[in-house]
Amino acid sequence: MSTLLAGAWGRVRSLLPARADFAVMSRNPRRDLLAGLTVAIVALPLALGFGVSSGLGAEAGLATAVVAGALAALFGGSNLQVSGPTGAMTVVLVPIVARYGPGGVLTVGLIAGVMLILLAVARAGRYMQYVPAPVVEGFTLGIACVIGLQQIPNALGVAKPEGDKVLVVAWRAIEAFVGHPNWTAVGLAVGVAVVMLAGARWRPGIPFSIVAVTAATVVALVFSLDAAAPIGALPSGLPAPSLSFLDPAALGSLVAPAVAVAALAALESLLSASVADGMTVGQKHDPDKELFGQGLANLAAPLFGGVPATGAIARTAVNVRSGAGSRLAALVHAAVLAVIVFAAAPLVSRIPLAALAGVLLATAIRMVEVGSLRAMARATRSDAVVLALTAVATLALDLVYAVIIGLLVAGALALRAVAKQARMDQVDFRPDLPGEHSDEEHALLAEHIVAYRLDGPLFFAGAHRFLLELSEVADVRVVILRMSRVTTIDATGALVLRDAVEKLNRRGIIVLASGIRPGQRQVLESVGVLELLQREGREYPTTPEAIQGARAHVQRAGLLPSPAQRRTLSTVITEETSR
Repeated sequence: MSTLLAGAWGRVRSLLPARADFAVMSRNPRRDLLAGLTVAIVALPLALGFGVSSGLGAEAGLATAVVAGALAALFGGSNLQVSGPTGAMTVVLVPIVARYGPGGVLTVGLIAGVMLILLAVARAGRYMQYVPAPVVEGFTLGIACVIGLQQIPNALGVAKPEGDKVLVVAWRAIEAFVGHPNWTAVGLAVGVAVVMLAGARWRPGIPFSIVAVTAATVVALVFSLDAAAPIGALPSGLPAPSLSFLDPAALGSLVAPAVAVAALAALESLLSASVADGMTVGQKHDPDKELFGQGLANLAAPLFGGVPATGAIARTAVNVRSGAGSRLAALVHAAVLAVIVFAAAPLVSRIPLAALAGVLLATAIRMVEVGSLRAMARATRSDAVVLALTAVATLALDLVYAVIIGLLVAGALALRAVAKQARMDQVDFRPDLPGEHSDEEHALLAEHIVAYRLDGPLFFAGAHRFLLELSEVADVRVVILRMSRVTTIDATGALVLRDAVEKLNRRGIIVLASGIRPGQRQVLESVGVLELLQREGREYPTTPEAIQGARAHVQRAGLLPSPAQRRTLSTVITEETSR
C-alpha cells in the first residue's frame, strides 16, 4: 500500500510546476504584460457572452475567466494557453442547466475537475493526439453552428423560449420576433458582428470586439434605446468560495454529464495547446500537466460561481500573436479581468445583450475555416463522411454523442481501409531475379508447391477473407506462408490462421511457415498455431529454408512430375537471406 501511495504521490509531484516554468516569466515581462492586457480586452465580451449563453449569467463567465484563467495558467502544461469559458463548453452546459439548474452545473464542474486530475495522474494526455482530424473539424463546425443558433433570441431581442434543443429554441425565437419585431436589437447585433468581421480583415491587431461593444453600449445609452435590454446588475467583486450548491443526493445522476464536460475540457484544452505550439518556435506543452491545471481550474471555478472552463483557442491565438512568451501573459489577463469585475461592474452591466450576441455570432463565423473544411472534404471520401456526420451529430444531438459517433465511424472506416491493405499474394517466379535455387529446384517447386506472401495486418477486420482465399488452394502438396511482412496479428487472425492450417492438413496439404516475427509469437502460441507448426518441423526462419524443407517433403513423398502438373500451378521467389 505504501508503495502505491508513494508512486501516486510521485506522479502528482511530477505534474506540479517546476522552477523552470516560472523562470521563463522573467525573460521579457513587458511583452507578456502587453499581451495579457490585449487578451483581457478580447476576453471580456466573450466571457460575458458565454456566461449569459450558459444560463448562469454574465457574472459566472467573469468568475470563470478570472479564477480558472489564473489557476490553469499557473498549473497548466503550456506557457501560452489562455483558459476560460468557451463556446464549446456553453453548448454542453445549456441542457445541463435546463435539467439540473445552476447548482447542477456547478456540481458537474466540480466532478469534472476531479476527473481531469485523475486523467493527468493516469498519464492520459498523450492519447488525445489520436483523435482524427476530421472529427475535430466536424466538431468545430458543429459547435460554430450551435453557438450561432444560441444567439438568435438575444440578437432578435426576444425572451429566450423554453427548450434545450438549439434548433427548436432558435425557431421559436424567430416566430416570436415575427409577431413582435425588435429591429433595434437586430441592428446592434448585426452592427457589432460586421464591425468585428470587417475590422479583423482590415486591422487584425486591433481588438474590434471591445471597440464594437463599447460603441453599441454608447449608442444604446445616448439614444435611450429601451428595446436594447442590458446585461443587468453585476456583483462588484467575486463571491466568497462556497460549496452550498453541492447536493450529495444528486451526485449519481450528475456523473454522466460530468464525464461529457471532462472529455470536452480535455479535448479542447489539448487541442488549443497544440495550436499554440504550432504558432511558435521552441514551445511544447506537457499534455498531462495541462490536464492537471485544467482539473484544478475546474475544481476551483464552481466555488466562486463559475462555469466549467477549458483552454480557449481564440484567446490563446491572440496571446501568441500579441508576443506572449510565458504564462505571465495569461496571469495578467486574469488579473485585468479581476480589476474590471471590482472596478467597472456598473459600466459592464449596461452592455446590451444584443451586442454580446453580435460578438458571439462573429466568433462563430470566424471559427469556420472554409479552406480547412474544403481540404478535408477533398482528402478522401471517408474523411468527408466523418466530418459531415460529426458536424450533423453536434447540431442535432450533443457534443458527446457527436465525438463518439465521429470516433466510431472514423475507426470503422480506418479498419476497413487497413483490412483492404492486408493481402495474401501468390508469388510468381521470375528467372531474372536473383535467387539461391537451381533450375531443377524451381521446376520441382513449380509443380508441387505454392507460396503466399502475407502483407499488412492479419486481424479481425480482414482475417476471414484470408481464410476464404487460402482454403481454395488446390492441386498442390505444400503451401508456404511467408509471414515476414505481417505487420500485426490479433487473436482473431491467429485463430483463423490455425483453422486454415488444420483444414489444409486434413486435405493432405503440408503447410510451412517462414519469417514469423518475435512480437507475433505470443499470440500464435496462445491459440496453438506454433505448436501445430513446430511439432513436425514446419516453421522456418527464412523462406529459402522453407523451400528446402518443402523440396525434401516432396522428394520423400516420391511425387513425380506428370503432364498435368507441368502446367504451372504456382512458383516461388526467395526472400532476402537476411529475413
